[in-house]
Amino acid sequence: MKKAWKIIASAAVTVGLLTGCGGGSGTAASGDTIKIGVNYELSGDVATYGQANVEGIEMATEEINNAGGIKGKKIELVKYDNKSTASEATTLATKLMTQDKVIAQIGPATSGAFKATIPVADKSKVPVVTGSATADDVTVDAQGKVQQYAFRTCFSDSYQGTAMAKYAREKKNAQSAVILTDNSSDYSKGLTASFEKTFTEAGGKVVSKQSYNKGDTDFNAILTAIRGQQFDMIYLPGYYSEAGLIIKQARAQGITQPIVGADGFDSPKLAELAGKDALTNVFFSNHYSSLSTDPAVQKFITDFKAKYNKEPDAFNALGYDTLKFVANGLQGGATTGADLEKALAATKDFQGVTGTISVDANHNAVKSVTVIEMRNGVQAAAEKFDA
Repeated sequence: MKKAWKIIASAAVTVGLLTGCGGGSGTAASGDTIKIGVNYELSGDVATYGQANVEGIEMATEEINNAGGIKGKKIELVKYDNKSTASEATTLATKLMTQDKVIAQIGPATSGAFKATIPVADKSKVPVVTGSATADDVTVDAQGKVQQYAFRTCFSDSYQGTAMAKYAREKKNAQSAVILTDNSSDYSKGLTASFEKTFTEAGGKVVSKQSYNKGDTDFNAILTAIRGQQFDMIYLPGYYSEAGLIIKQARAQGITQPIVGADGFDSPKLAELAGKDALTNVFFSNHYSSLSTDPAVQKFITDFKAKYNKEPDAFNALGYDTLKFVANGLQGGATTGADLEKALAATKDFQGVTGTISVDANHNAVKSVTVIEMRNGVQAAAEKFDA
């Protein structure tokens, strides 16, 4: 993985840090470049997500610039490491918008850090766009009001949880389920709520609900509590850091039922933590799969391998699509953040490698879920599924 950046882009950016201050709408009308902020988790607890997103962003930027840029202007990325903390993400959003004068910010990757930047975006009238923050309240606040300057190119947790509940009932004929929730994570709790509601409304039964917390490493007690019960599947909506260990320990206890998870599974670390033998009969919802036969996806994979000498994952693809999504909005001639906000909100049928994206009234991407099956530690099959 790449080393984290503190600040960089070019000498022009360094000068920018020493000049501008104050609020105001981001502007693209600055010389021969269009400044786009990149505010991601490049170190810290969820660095793999941020690093992968940024690899995709860089590749998309390179492609656009090599093809002549946007209306003759090259994209200039202004990149920072928020160290996987919401407070640092807020500080960097302020710097990007008031000092660097970006027209848009891409990132952060996680919902909490992304939400922390929205008040800055509203004040500065600069759109913030995430490829992987899936919490329901990312683009709509607690009162149901749309966050004007917040967008995402991924689906929401409620859509993801609903889709997997329907997938379990319709595709796997699951009649009963156990749910294991990360009680310290809004992401996990949101997925649990949407899965349980849809699963039970469809006639399924949740026979047990157990919880754990971020950083736990020994899950044998909660696994022992469910081992003797009758159930068809486990729903485990968590991040790879705990999910890998849970899967390993579950299989060691002789629990062989399918384990179904969410996009937080998508990291090379999952196989390292679980062990390849344990990662069979495991399914998770995701935004993309390299197993797709779509020519656009296969070209993306070929180009990514040529640049980075590795297979792209979903977060690479989401970062790539998010930069292209913002660039698509700029093609209409937007010169301020306020102009760009209108263009992004009007996006219909944007063709990305993670799917065809249209933006709904709540600034969410409308697209299919990809369900990935793991066998012997590798992604062996994938299919599109609509909730």
